Amino acid sequence: MTKERISGAVARVRPWLPAVAVALAAGLAAVGGSYLFVGRRPAFVATPIDRLVVTLSPEALVTFAITELGTLGHRLAFLTAIVLTSLVFGLAALPGVALLRRAPSADSALSHQRYVSAAGVIVGAVLPAAVAFGLTRSLPSSAGAAAGAALVVLVAVGVERAATADAPLGSSDRRRVLGAVGSAIGLSALGLFVRGTDTESVASPLVIPEDARPEVRTLLTRAKDQSFDVEGLEPLVSTDFYQVDINNVDPAVDREAWTLSITGAVEEEATYDIADLEAMTLEDRFVTLRCVGDQLNGRQMDTALWSGVSVRSLLEAAGPQGNYVVLSGADGYYNEFPIEALWPGLLAYRMNGRPLPRGHGAPVRALVPGHWGEINVKWLTEIEVREEESMGYWEHRGWHGTGPVHTVAKLWQVNHRSGGRIEVAGHAYAGTRGISAVEVSIDGGDTWTEAELSEPLPGDDVWRQWRYEYGAAGRHEVIVRARDGNGNLQIPEKDGPKPDGATGWVSETVEPR
Repeated sequence: MTKERISGAVARVRPWLPAVAVALAAGLAAVGGSYLFVGRRPAFVATPIDRLVVTLSPEALVTFAITELGTLGHRLAFLTAIVLTSLVFGLAALPGVALLRRAPSADSALSHQRYVSAAGVIVGAVLPAAVAFGLTRSLPSSAGAAAGAALVVLVAVGVERAATADAPLGSSDRRRVLGAVGSAIGLSALGLFVRGTDTESVASPLVIPEDARPEVRTLLTRAKDQSFDVEGLEPLVSTDFYQVDINNVDPAVDREAWTLSITGAVEEEATYDIADLEAMTLEDRFVTLRCVGDQLNGRQMDTALWSGVSVRSLLEAAGPQGNYVVLSGADGYYNEFPIEALWPGLLAYRMNGRPLPRGHGAPVRALVPGHWGEINVKWLTEIEVREEESMGYWEHRGWHGTGPVHTVAKLWQVNHRSGGRIEVAGHAYAGTRGISAVEVSIDGGDTWTEAELSEPLPGDDVWRQWRYEYGAAGRHEVIVRARDGNGNLQIPEKDGPKPDGATGWVSETVEPR
């Protein structure tokens, strides 16, 4: 392409740049308006785009995000979805903005100018509203998107009318762009101020609900009393339970409309609603969950007191005829594993004495003892029994985290005490095998000493705390390893999370103060 052609192309495009900038600002405002109206809910216009981003992301990128970025990967994916959604709505608003391209002239009839401006505002609002409704089927979300886009177009009209006839060439365009961008940012900031992150706050389990059942009160009190008094170490019932799923916007399932279906290779299919489950015998269980993507000394491992009904009662009533089961959730997530793993499972609808939070799968989630967190499907809607083995959501992406969890001892806290003493502490977990010992080496693995363990909580699938205090003269390496309830030692070889969970002994270099 010759220099003249490039210059000609630039000359043709340049007059459109202000209109494109205003349209993109209108797109951002449409997204911000939707958020202001509905918050971070499924009706938010970025939700479908976000799901598309997650679905279409290359396997290598997803693996990198899980293993290296953790929750930051989710945030980056959501930011990508926000940007793409803003572009989509910017394109929708562009026809309306294009109507405002011609600056008003002295010989233009005032009525004609008003007609063009009104048409620009209407088109700039209606088209984004139509796109929003097509994406979400939500009238409030569509109204918010329309209001946001219309606000930016109105600002652009106002700036254009305020421009004086003797204003320098191009100044009107600059003012229009600055006004549009400013109003879009302002509306988005307002949405964040009003809605915040719009994530559900979860009450601390250390504060027992006043209406807690006596059994729950007793168990939570026991967990609190048995927790070590180690500075910085989370108690036996986690105060900040990790949250990992395929969503950046969690489903908002109507509790009263929710149903659970048991289908497939069964003698009799069945459907239950929340009232059916609440009428059954309620069980309270301490259960630990660990994400298969958790790093060796990562923080994606936590414990809660869950309350619900046993899976066995529902499976026995259905009469399963297959050896495999697929659990499906309202968010489109599913997982397949041997049905024998599900028999001792729990369908939980309460957590730490309170209704199950939305972020943890309300109204009902599955808990499968001793297995990686990925098969504990949240927002559970279906249990399908199958005669043949198939693949789950993450198996299609190269993960194999449906098996029992690996034994692990986490080194989560190093405290320097008086007199040069050092305290190291953490949690250990081995699924339903339990923890019989945690061993600590302060000389790089030459010698080992058993650490003190917290008294075990009731249950077959619960972690334990450990702590060890010693004196050290200089810089040294601390290594920890666990033995499960069968006496088997934690796998020493270090390996990353993919495909079936991280292994290895945790170590940390400690400098005395």
